[in-house]
Amino acid sequence: MIALVRHGQTEANRTGLLLGRSDVPLNDAGRAQATAIAATFDAAPAAIVSSPLRRALDTAAAIAEPWGIDVRVDDRLVEIDYGEWDERALGDVPADAWAQWRADPMFAPPGGESLASVHDRVEGCVRELLDGPGGDVVVAVSHVSPIKAAVAWVLGGGPELSWRLRLDVGSISTITRGPAGAVLHTWNEVPTPS
Repeated sequence: MIALVRHGQTEANRTGLLLGRSDVPLNDAGRAQATAIAATFDAAPAAIVSSPLRRALDTAAAIAEPWGIDVRVDDRLVEIDYGEWDERALGDVPADAWAQWRADPMFAPPGGESLASVHDRVEGCVRELLDGPGGDVVVAVSHVSPIKAAVAWVLGGGPELSWRLRLDVGSISTITRGPAGAVLHTWNEVPTPS
């Protein structure tokens, strides 16, 4: 099973900014979310992999700490590159550009990355993680776009499916292996910080 964890909250998330490759830390709420996520694991995961960005690494470290597990970085789990739109308010993105992005999975923000590209890189990562030892939980800490891409792949959809999925910060979704292939087991479960 793969437990896909979306990192805890950052100030950019809290204020509604697009947050791609900017390497920002968790805020206090995000650290509490990471602790709550860690508490949901009642046994040591077989492995913990993470995006290289600080907000994901800090979330992964909170999960790893009780078990003394090392976190492995996998660059394929990094967030979409928003290019010039990174850390901008959604309302600051030209409406026609936003509409084009939603209509065309090959569209990329200026200097950024397309949803199709995210979908391609995440598919390989998910396939490898699912091919690991059966029955073991692998935790993959990532971001909204890569997790949506993983789920779209599992459901047999393309990158355009991402626009129809809501994924909260500090959430866990799980993918398992079934007789006919990958199965979405749970979606967007948000543990409550204590």
